[in-house]
Amino acid sequence: MQRRDFLKLSTALGAASALPWWGRAFAAERPALPIPAVLEPDESGVIQLIAQPGQMHWRRQPTHSWGYNGNLLGPTLRARQGQAVRICVSNRLAETSTVHWHGLEVPGTADGGPQASIPPGKQWRAAFRIEQPAATCWYHPHTHGQTGHQVAMGLAGLFILDDEESLRLPLPQRWGLDDIPLVLQDKRLDGQDQLDYQLDVLSAAVGWFGDLMLTNGVEYPSHAAPRGWLRLRLLNGCNARSLTLAASDGRALYVIGSDGGLLAEPVVLSELALLPGERFEVMVDARNGKPFDLISLPVRQMGMTLAPFDAALPVLRIQPSLIEGKGRLPDTLARLSALPEWQGLPSRTLTLSMDPELDRQGMQALMSRYGHAAMAGMSMDHGSAEAGMTMGAMKGAQGDAGGMAGMDHGDMVMPAGEMQHGTMAGMQGTMAGMQGGKGSAKPLDLHSGNRINGQPFAMNDPQFAVKLGQTERWIISGEGDMMLHPFHIHGTRFRILSENGQPVAPHRAGWKDIVNVEGGRSEVLVRFDHPAPRERAYMAHCHLLEHEDTGMMVSFTVEA
Repeated sequence: MQRRDFLKLSTALGAASALPWWGRAFAAERPALPIPAVLEPDESGVIQLIAQPGQMHWRRQPTHSWGYNGNLLGPTLRARQGQAVRICVSNRLAETSTVHWHGLEVPGTADGGPQASIPPGKQWRAAFRIEQPAATCWYHPHTHGQTGHQVAMGLAGLFILDDEESLRLPLPQRWGLDDIPLVLQDKRLDGQDQLDYQLDVLSAAVGWFGDLMLTNGVEYPSHAAPRGWLRLRLLNGCNARSLTLAASDGRALYVIGSDGGLLAEPVVLSELALLPGERFEVMVDARNGKPFDLISLPVRQMGMTLAPFDAALPVLRIQPSLIEGKGRLPDTLARLSALPEWQGLPSRTLTLSMDPELDRQGMQALMSRYGHAAMAGMSMDHGSAEAGMTMGAMKGAQGDAGGMAGMDHGDMVMPAGEMQHGTMAGMQGTMAGMQGGKGSAKPLDLHSGNRINGQPFAMNDPQFAVKLGQTERWIISGEGDMMLHPFHIHGTRFRILSENGQPVAPHRAGWKDIVNVEGGRSEVLVRFDHPAPRERAYMAHCHLLEHEDTGMMVSFTVEA
């Protein structure tokens, strides 16, 4: 063994002893973090993207999967501000699919919504110009009623936008070395090690979730990184699960960017929550050479508190190498304009709701399948103490369900007033109906179980028209529905005025395309600079994919 190799090995062995309990095995025992390569255009200048079946090895038996240009997930697409992009998507799957460019401000004809279907064996071509600034975006299917299934099978990839200003910053820029893409997803496998996906009353109510955590398609990988500042491009690619990330040794996370681009200046956090579909760019300081893990903190989301997410779960080991880092954390990042005066602007309200029958059946299915473990660890004080009821009180109330005003799907609060969301009486009535054929439960249309403004999604019926270039204030209301709704709007980046009635957090005050709606009212300022005709209307929807697939989506046009 050469001296330099011996020194590297000694350093790695010494560093391994400093890892938390779950990471004390020698680093070579962990799989290397896969880095999605940047896909270059072909000789004619077209990016060729192919949706195809594949195979992964997560457990004993091979698992059937789908991917773009590979077995799972897809290559990284990359473009600069001002660049004309041409993409050809070929569908080699046995079912219809689509591809949506999530976060890109492009015309409705190129957006890739559910109307832009690609039948098996066919192609779809999209052409557009990148006009927005640097951002970490992504692409994924948007097939009507099938988005959750197709994403669960593995269809997703990153779309990175660059601009001159961001490239001049001293940020880490070596792709896959100190500029590190991280696609975080949970999966569930059945007894034959195949992806276990069903769109049923349980998933339509709370979303599809699993017990296998993957980072870039691999369980708890390791990444050998330079000894310096690291840039993590984080995507929560889960169908429904929110994640809260932290460093295992408590080192700071410096948030430098959100969905729609860089912030004005770094925001330091000890932990970072990501809703499904959200992206954040984070810098971490690895100059001390000590290894650490990126971990997911215990989950408190309805139905998703089951093992292994009931405890801190490592998603990535970062092992600093002897290579010196080159980037650094700047004091300022991007120019972020002040919010415009919004009083007097046109406004519209989108109210999110769930069919009470789906709510009752979904909650009964959750309790029947997982019991109280699915509720463990969740906060009892979503609102005020006076408005809440403890789990102990809930158990006591099961014999007197009539006194319960409603069940909170977020933190198990028992709210008063008009809340009728998931009552225990309804759960008992549904249980009786399912067990004995009795009860007054009405038939449930699963694909219309979730709604916006009282209506389920109608593919060919846009609900309103927005004026091109006009700033509007949108109010997205989850009042009366305590479920989590990460709400996404196509064709734009927006600024958040408030989230659930609260002031927006500093790291969420930049450009976004997803806003948190959970039992309250969230307000955003939106403007659309590209047209979207009736036949290729934009979408606005909950990005909990099973809510989207069962009706919580609305289409709208943008007209001059």
